[in-house]
Amino acid sequence: MDSFEAPPVTDPSHHTDQPADPTLDLENLLTLPEVNEGALETTGGVFLDKREGPTVDNVIQRDALYSFNYPTNGLPSPLFGAQDWTQKLLMFEEFGTDKLDSSVEAGTNPFPRPSKGPLPEQDPNSVAASGPESAALDTFLSQAGISPFPTREANTSAQNPWKPDVEAFLGRFLVNPPAEGRPNGEGWAHQRWNEFFPQNFYKTVQAGARTNHGLRDGRQLHHYQMGEFGPGGLYYNTADNANAQFNGSTNGISPRLHPNFPIQQHESLWTFDGTFPPKLLMARYGQPLLMRHYNALPIDPQRNRGFGLHTITTHEHNGHNPAESDGYAAAFFFPGQFYDYRWPMQLAGYDTINTSATDPKAAFPCAAGEKLFVNDANPGLKDCVNGRINIRGDWRETMSTHWFHDHMLDFTAQNVYKGNAVMMNYYSALDRGNEAIDDGVNLRMPSGSAMPWGNRDYDVNLLVADKAWDQTGQLWFNPFNTDGFIGDRLTVNWQWKPTLDVRARRYRFRILNGSVSRYVSIGIVKECANKSCEMPGPAGSGVSYKRIPFHMVANDGNILEHAVPFDGSMDLDGDGSLQEHNAVLPTQGIAERYDIVVDFAKYGIQPGDKLYFVNTMHHDTGVGTKDRIPLADILSEKYKAVLDPKKTSWDKGDPTVGKFLQLNVKAYSGVDTSLNPYDYEPPKPNKPAGKKMIPLWMDRTNPADMAKLANATHHDFHFGRSSGTDGAPWTIATDGGVGYNMDPRRITSAQPLSTGPSDAGYAGDGTVQVWKLESGGGWSHPVHVHFEEGIVLKRNGLPPPEWEKWARKDVYRIGGGEENTGTIEFAIHFREFAGTYMEHCHNTQHEDNSMLLRWDIERPGQFQVMPTPLPTWDGVEYAPSVGLPTFRSGDGHGVSNN
Repeated sequence: MDSFEAPPVTDPSHHTDQPADPTLDLENLLTLPEVNEGALETTGGVFLDKREGPTVDNVIQRDALYSFNYPTNGLPSPLFGAQDWTQKLLMFEEFGTDKLDSSVEAGTNPFPRPSKGPLPEQDPNSVAASGPESAALDTFLSQAGISPFPTREANTSAQNPWKPDVEAFLGRFLVNPPAEGRPNGEGWAHQRWNEFFPQNFYKTVQAGARTNHGLRDGRQLHHYQMGEFGPGGLYYNTADNANAQFNGSTNGISPRLHPNFPIQQHESLWTFDGTFPPKLLMARYGQPLLMRHYNALPIDPQRNRGFGLHTITTHEHNGHNPAESDGYAAAFFFPGQFYDYRWPMQLAGYDTINTSATDPKAAFPCAAGEKLFVNDANPGLKDCVNGRINIRGDWRETMSTHWFHDHMLDFTAQNVYKGNAVMMNYYSALDRGNEAIDDGVNLRMPSGSAMPWGNRDYDVNLLVADKAWDQTGQLWFNPFNTDGFIGDRLTVNWQWKPTLDVRARRYRFRILNGSVSRYVSIGIVKECANKSCEMPGPAGSGVSYKRIPFHMVANDGNILEHAVPFDGSMDLDGDGSLQEHNAVLPTQGIAERYDIVVDFAKYGIQPGDKLYFVNTMHHDTGVGTKDRIPLADILSEKYKAVLDPKKTSWDKGDPTVGKFLQLNVKAYSGVDTSLNPYDYEPPKPNKPAGKKMIPLWMDRTNPADMAKLANATHHDFHFGRSSGTDGAPWTIATDGGVGYNMDPRRITSAQPLSTGPSDAGYAGDGTVQVWKLESGGGWSHPVHVHFEEGIVLKRNGLPPPEWEKWARKDVYRIGGGEENTGTIEFAIHFREFAGTYMEHCHNTQHEDNSMLLRWDIERPGQFQVMPTPLPTWDGVEYAPSVGLPTFRSGDGHGVSNN
């Protein structure tokens, strides 16, 4: 049976009393050691300064930095003779999952220890600066089964296999260092472990850059045999159409951003598996999943080429996951350890809505013969019928496009920039990845039809991020600029200016802004072979360009209620302009995802045509966005950044503004049966609303819904520099209080679960609150709230634009810049799981410099507070936590939740 009681006082994670007057306890936090101090231990018992220690080997030293903006305080990134559009876009590589079965005999090879080895994959002189040998990692990851088998509480009996190497580096003995880095005790046990016991699992390792040897070739759902990934398909060859070595395999793909560029060394780039292509997790609603994440980064915290820290914690952004698997910033783990993240994969509202699992729109997409355990009115294994198995929860909370990334306290920006980021596609009966199934539930998003679910033939993940590299071609980052880091080269799927072949039909693009501080605004244009199109090309080029309209179908992880047209037919933000967003997406903040549908068989597009994705957003610094540059000025090169004669700075613009992905249209012989977004558009002046894709759980025009919000508890969060210091410049002031910098021991806000776990048949809607985010001073902040999505109510007191009006969001842009506002208000639920979560600015340089807060979800009747984990090489200890005076009551508006 699962436990729902607070940990007993004998448990290291037991709760403590919130003081009647927390003033003194809050003041005392300012004098305590840093929570992440244990991650900064080095030889001889010395603890590095978190601001300076891990950056000592930065290849451009702090006192020699240039003052130019692109990249932030660095030299322009060289191209080593590379030309535009001379490499093939890498499609995401699936992790692939296995059934979690305790009867499967697991392989006996232990997690390999680090060893000396040749560059670029290992360090030839120091074990503490190196990682495991590449072949040993592949052998380990390819073993059958999983050992030790996952447990509800953290496994503290097995020891870190790297113990001898860690002791040699630290110069001291470790006291029983655990193999699992999850905090120990009941407080960080997997919630509802038996109810949501993981049915599938996969293993991956965070490792320094190494060549891919095809480890996951056989784990691809398509097996390189079906659809466009099969023989003769556009994506059967993974990397270079002229080289048959890459037919149906990733074997031989090296970690470089262009074939002309140097290979990234193991200290420069830290990715999942240590390899390219970037990784993708494909998961289905209703099927709980476990990720065993191993840490194979260097033992020495300074062996990082000047940025990044070797301790990690993984946030699945923005899954409906319990806190122990949410990637809390202070729940990090060390080299040699693993962390078992269990993601229940259940619809929000599981305890309160559709608990009998009778709604066909809440369902697991399946193939004939599959079974799934469902805890409905008659719990048990259910058979796949007509491609679905009904599950519990609110189908209006169905999510689609996620990603997961590092969330290490004070080092998120550096670790994510360094490669700790992958994408995750959620599949459901509504969004199953098979466009041919017409069952009245499936939305038939562009995808393909060769497999029952999860086709990616016409469903493409794009990770867009600015980068910079030093004069030797190695990835470079400036950790000293707390305003934000702006790179000078825009990459997509870790590549500089690649090409993608597409068929003359509809495609879905899942676009993630994976930058550290840069906002983007993406337009799509077609190149015309003469001057007949609306926008001239550069003088003497003989080409012109036309806009290619598209529809937004999802915002962040959530499919919209209506497909929003970016074709000039609507004034999408009420500013009087129809053309402003004609073929150009709105501002896309860091971590926002925009899913769009583009039809390559319309608008005069023919096989043989070339189209381009274009970034139109100009930055000066990391403070915030500057301007959106007109497409015509970019394409004519009226706006174009140029290198100065000495190649030491950029002039006349931002070098990432411009074309960054080329699309080559190929003939399509099939029949496109995918969703036509025109049928789902919102109401227009001369056209009634079309069909709904996924309706919102709240109706702004319903007086009853609005009355519920008026009576709900309100919280207010002001993001700025109030009370900031040089070491921690960014703060968040909550519910009318003073601004605080980040301390994981401080609970800023606590929300109650409306109910505990419920049997099938219970009806309700969970706790609803209203949150208001504010910013001032011209700063721009994309604020992310973990765990739940909100419905935007107002921007500066006015209705939101169309792309937010029909959306559920988890990133909320506030502050200066295009299409941001000083305030935003949204409604949000809290259901199913309790524990410690985060809210922060997703300009991760702001986050890492204290623009981050802790908020908790508390069980019904809870009056004590949860302690804070303090990870060390020897294991996890705990410190008492303390809540702000208003952490449970809010800002005084609405009903108190005491």
